[in-house]
Amino acid sequence: MEASYQVLEQLYKEVLLEATLENDSQEYAFHLNLSFSAQDLSTSNFLKWPSVHHGDQANSVNVDTFPTPTASINLKMNFQVNNPRDIMLLQLTVIKMMITKILSTKMEFSIKEKYSDIIEILLKPYELESKLISTFHGSDKLLSHMAAKCLASILYLQLREKAIINKTWTAFCLKTLSDYPESNAISYCLWTLTAVIKEILKATCLQKTEILKQFLTSFDSPFEVFYYSVFSQYFENCQDSLLNPRITNFLICFLEFLEILIASRIYLKLHFTCQRIFYLNISCALDIITWPIHSLVKKKFIILIKRCLLHKVGEDALKTSFSTSVIQDPYLDMDMLALGNAFLQAVNLGWLKQLTISRKPSHFGGSEVQPGNKSLLVPDLIMLRASSLVLLKSLEIKAHNCTSAIEIKVELQKFMSELLAVLKHHLPSSLKLNHHCEWLSKIFIEQDDDMLEAAKASLGIYQKLTRAWNEAAKGTTQEKETWDHQTHENGLNPHCIFLFLLKNIDFDATVLLDFLISSETCFLEYFVRYLKLLQVERNHFLKVCKFFDVAELRDDMHISSTFTSYIEKRHSNEAPHQPHFCGTNYALLPLTSDPTSSGTNIEQRDNQTMKSKQPNLLICTDNTSSLGAFQRLVDYDSSEESEEESVEEECLSSIKQTPLNHQANMKIRETVNMTEEKNQNILDFNARLLDPKKSSTLSSLGCEATLNNTASQTVISSKTLKCLKELEEAISRLQRRHLFPYNPSALLKLLKHTEMINKTVNLL
Repeated sequence: MEASYQVLEQLYKEVLLEATLENDSQEYAFHLNLSFSAQDLSTSNFLKWPSVHHGDQANSVNVDTFPTPTASINLKMNFQVNNPRDIMLLQLTVIKMMITKILSTKMEFSIKEKYSDIIEILLKPYELESKLISTFHGSDKLLSHMAAKCLASILYLQLREKAIINKTWTAFCLKTLSDYPESNAISYCLWTLTAVIKEILKATCLQKTEILKQFLTSFDSPFEVFYYSVFSQYFENCQDSLLNPRITNFLICFLEFLEILIASRIYLKLHFTCQRIFYLNISCALDIITWPIHSLVKKKFIILIKRCLLHKVGEDALKTSFSTSVIQDPYLDMDMLALGNAFLQAVNLGWLKQLTISRKPSHFGGSEVQPGNKSLLVPDLIMLRASSLVLLKSLEIKAHNCTSAIEIKVELQKFMSELLAVLKHHLPSSLKLNHHCEWLSKIFIEQDDDMLEAAKASLGIYQKLTRAWNEAAKGTTQEKETWDHQTHENGLNPHCIFLFLLKNIDFDATVLLDFLISSETCFLEYFVRYLKLLQVERNHFLKVCKFFDVAELRDDMHISSTFTSYIEKRHSNEAPHQPHFCGTNYALLPLTSDPTSSGTNIEQRDNQTMKSKQPNLLICTDNTSSLGAFQRLVDYDSSEESEEESVEEECLSSIKQTPLNHQANMKIRETVNMTEEKNQNILDFNARLLDPKKSSTLSSLGCEATLNNTASQTVISSKTLKCLKELEEAISRLQRRHLFPYNPSALLKLLKHTEMINKTVNLL
């Protein structure tokens, strides 16, 4: 055994250094032959391993003919010479390395040919694939995983070099799929299938479509039967499913295999049943959220549906994105409609209400909330984000395939009210919605790509239904106002959504520029579509801006009332008065504060609002400039005629990003760390502004008059148009210096049209 280990150690070093192998291929194959089965490794039979091979025996190797290593190799593992498990792990490692070298295009032909001869000997006389498969039935997970990696490499090597499918492995897979759930090797079967398809998709050879077609032909029909058997209520009767790692591992492997199958369909334009079954028969799979299984499996399942609807299946695994030119599938639109309708039908039956949202933080590494620290008990927004986006995309698909405006309007109101009710139930008080359209920015604030996908989907729904509704209503003003009100109630008003997006980035044009330059989001497509809508709905946009201004003033008045109560409490030690609220009709002003909250919640919200709204309060009271909410991410104020900066430095500065949360923390620290004297000055100033002795309480009439005066100022519209103007100037500057990554001419034309809104504002 010790002599064989020395030979393998030396062989490992030579393969690692891509050195020429001097000995005969038969000799190397003998030492790489797996001499033990899984049963041998799990019992005391490993003691029968021969320690010395004599040269006069058949098929033996004289160890003395191999050069003795001059130095030991750092294998980063503590191998024990008398342990056959470690010997087998080293054998699998060397085999996997050889196959990797064969597949490499940088290897010398002579060395690659030597490796191929050794692998060929291992496959034919020694039946390597059968021995690798036998390890799947053992209890050693590391050994089984290494064997699966070797087997996947061998299968792909045979497909690429000889265009043949290993019959031994095919028979094993067909039997394993048909024997489910009794088979205990199903996870390794699926993992190997996934790995092979992934390698085919990553390959640069031109015939990979034919290779995959040949590969999937044998598994098409058996996989359909297997698919239905997985979702046949098998796990509902297994109460230990949540704690059973074997079931969790199997379901994860199954979902990953489904994803790579769908990715191969989109990328290579194949239409096997196994590639379409997830679209056409999703109904039986949606019950997975009620199973007693690990939450990770449920998340992967919902995310898989989301990726299917967004055409992003397999992007993480393949490290690439599918362009629109690649997505040319005559059945894809029909399958997407079937998937969306099935999901909406499930939601109609209460699917969203069955979601289990964890109240623990979803930190990497599985951090647990410490006892007594209830502040960290926030909902896991991954499930809510993915489910909300799937619902929006399903509604968008249905809206574009529906001709009746009344029917889709009823469906939209039903499903969006269901979604908003679920969000209201799960969201904590810190994410409470004061406006139905605010839900999108609240739950997607930490996921830019999904947020913009959701915004684009909501915009698509709005545009489709607006056209249909205008045609049905024949353009009457009353019907238009009714439809506008319903878009607010359903949380899908595109102008509100865009304004909330700008408020979240503090109207910073450089953040929008970063979105336009980046290829990680669909912001360009969404932004172009919204700018086109803005040209048509200028008056509607200005009306929404006025509503935002009114709501902003209401918040400031609420803060001022809180300051007054705080002063009275400090000087008279009396209980603070309840803040006054202005009565406002929701139909006229969608953004409203909730006066029904408890006193404790009001105080907590007041404290948070005092910190976040102080700059706005200063603007409203003394007309001074506010503190900068965020530092500019990119400085475009430098003179264009300056010759001191090189083009390269300008390019680098134009794409440099500073994390927004860091800037937000700077703002919070600036506000919170104000000295007691400055705090007292602000409190005294607001006390004079709202002196109870001089102005008693705010009457509803006076409040409405103040709101109307503020609404005429259109502060939000000014900020928005200024932001768009700065964005236009930045893009123009980059275009003139040939630093913009694509031709922005059409985008610049749309941005120039926003100047017409300024003229409309001046006429109001």
